Amino acid sequence: MGSENARPTFTLGIEEEFQVIDPQTFELRSHVAELFAEGQLRLKDQMKRELHQPIIEIGTVICADIAEARREVTKLRREIIHLVHENGLRIAAAGSHPFTHWSTVPLTEHPRYEKLLQDLQMVARANLIFGLHVHVAVEDNEARIAIMNAARYFLPHVFALSVNSPFWLGENTGWKSYRTKVFERFPRTGIPDYFDSWRAYDEFVQTLIVTGCIDDGKKIWWDLRAHPHFPTLEYRICDVPMRVDETICLAALFQAITYKLWKLYDTNQGWRLYRRSLITENKQRAARWGLDGKLIDLGKRREVATEVLLDELMEFVDDVLDELGSRPEAMYYREIISHRPGADRQLRVFAETNSLPAVVEYIIKETETGVT
Repeated sequence: MGSENARPTFTLGIEEEFQVIDPQTFELRSHVAELFAEGQLRLKDQMKRELHQPIIEIGTVICADIAEARREVTKLRREIIHLVHENGLRIAAAGSHPFTHWSTVPLTEHPRYEKLLQDLQMVARANLIFGLHVHVAVEDNEARIAIMNAARYFLPHVFALSVNSPFWLGENTGWKSYRTKVFERFPRTGIPDYFDSWRAYDEFVQTLIVTGCIDDGKKIWWDLRAHPHFPTLEYRICDVPMRVDETICLAALFQAITYKLWKLYDTNQGWRLYRRSLITENKQRAARWGLDGKLIDLGKRREVATEVLLDELMEFVDDVLDELGSRPEAMYYREIISHRPGADRQLRVFAETNSLPAVVEYIIKETETGVT
């Protein structure tokens, strides 16, 4: 029998962080003030500045389903691409820039960023990375925390499909997602802790606030968090992928995981919970190897090819895909497996050309694919 809790809406919000590129040098370029002024005229608060000037973040409106999310993401990418083209610049979607050094990049003047720089110093200045954030609405507080606890297990699986940052400061790092390694220097990052209730979670946040660790829950930067201002679960583990199709696939997977776990919760069933440190082992494997490695099947305590666990994840969520109307979008994971994630494609271009600017040129083309 179901609980008395109303079914969540599972609406979606998607945020993508883009690199602004000089098409002559293929380096990061600070966007000119006029570009931003014009962008905010056209896109209002759907376009945001970040700490580093060459980053533009775009965020969708609240989307009822994955089809609307696709329309929104495509429209916003198209607007941004037109906007930067008009200013002689380009947009690239990857978790890191292959060779621009963070120390050469100007910072945005804003009290929030000045506070961040004051607190974190070089760690903040060096955090020149680009992520994808997917919000899935779960309006009930207790359900949101219960699902957050369970969904942690699946974060490395989906993350492995998104890896898109193999280069850093002109070096092949040997990691498929070096963005992850850069972000680990920040406090309050990584796989979230377990909380046995909404109250326990709220007390944790309040403790951080009253002791001066943070001024606001937004400074908890976990890979998955209960958003401090919206009734959403915010999935933050993924590198921003190159193609719209990839972004939409990842969003569909996170939405399906959320819905499936809610259905279990609603019928007093559950997904087995695992230690944060064990899930972190899987995250490290996904960051290092992407789809080429093995993850730990924590239930069976053995290593399994990442692709096999992805197929198992798809079986787990299969019964909710048609209810959500997201089967084609979620099944695109097979395309990602066959074409490989962004990191593999970047490495392939580099192997063929031995040129990091050629890699950036490729990322720009991929970012525009299916958009313009």
